Amino acid sequence: MEEKRTLKILYAGSPLASSMVLSRLLDASSKGGFEIAAVLTNPPSPRGRKKDLIPTEVSHIAQKNGIRVFEFDHVKSEARNAILPLGADILVSFDYGRIFGEKFLSMFPLGGINVHPGFLPRYRGCTPVPFAILNGEKEIGVCVQTLSLEMDGGNVLAVGKIPLLGNETTLSLMDGDGKTSAVTEVGFDLLFDVLSKISRSFSIPTGEKQTGEAFYTPLLKKEDGEIDWNESAQNIARKIRAYTPWPSTFTTCDGVRLKILCAYEGVAEAAESANKKNGTVLPSSKKAGEGGVRILCDEGILCVTKLQWEKKNAVDWKSFLNGSRDFVGKILGN
Repeated sequence: MEEKRTLKILYAGSPLASSMVLSRLLDASSKGGFEIAAVLTNPPSPRGRKKDLIPTEVSHIAQKNGIRVFEFDHVKSEARNAILPLGADILVSFDYGRIFGEKFLSMFPLGGINVHPGFLPRYRGCTPVPFAILNGEKEIGVCVQTLSLEMDGGNVLAVGKIPLLGNETTLSLMDGDGKTSAVTEVGFDLLFDVLSKISRSFSIPTGEKQTGEAFYTPLLKKEDGEIDWNESAQNIARKIRAYTPWPSTFTTCDGVRLKILCAYEGVAEAAESANKKNGTVLPSSKKAGEGGVRILCDEGILCVTKLQWEKKNAVDWKSFLNGSRDFVGKILGN
């Protein structure tokens, strides 16, 4: 009897969420009929005050488990020449952050598949979770798709859904408690099922072709985090959650940058908001359950519960007001 062949995987990814999925794949590999032959990840990057070069989270998990690590700035000839001798059957990607070209994908007899934390084709691109929060979606999707030359344009092999309660951040959905998260739980379950099927047949299912209008979520920039107090409190609160942890949200007060880290939408009384500019810091509310630094918006009040002056530590709103006693009445923003 011919011995059953094990599916040989090159896993591509970099950040914490991707490392969580990798860790679970390693634990479940024998059951699923596959093995992680090596990982492809970004090179170490400078972090902290000393700018020490720190390997990616995926690299950390791979090294911990004795898995070979490939690190390249670009997925070009140098990467192809190093990875080809590995003889991997399939490329599996989750949050790698780089585009795979035709020559690279051609090295894998079965092609490649990718875990994408967004419904397709509505949330293609690199920031599907922040934009789902910004748009006030009631749920986000997690898809396993085939890798194609068009960004996130491959056929969909599996889809999962995560309901949103309206208090989630990008950080909580992607990284959770650092060991598990909503996205990684659903993503792993879908990916494991797909890989188990591929390992039995040594072929990738056809899947379903994407239909409908495609929207590509753009790369976020640091300046995107500046708050415009002429927006509604609801939109600003969504932005704060969407931009946690990156690029985070901020405003200015007397020329000094102030990070707004946690907030929720409050209710404005007509009398207290009359004849005041948007961005005005209002007195604290005496209503039960409405705590926070209250800031007037175009529609409603933003109740900020955690803030951080530039070059200072983040503090809760009560500690902040105790240390900035003249803050009420200030007008924030440029």
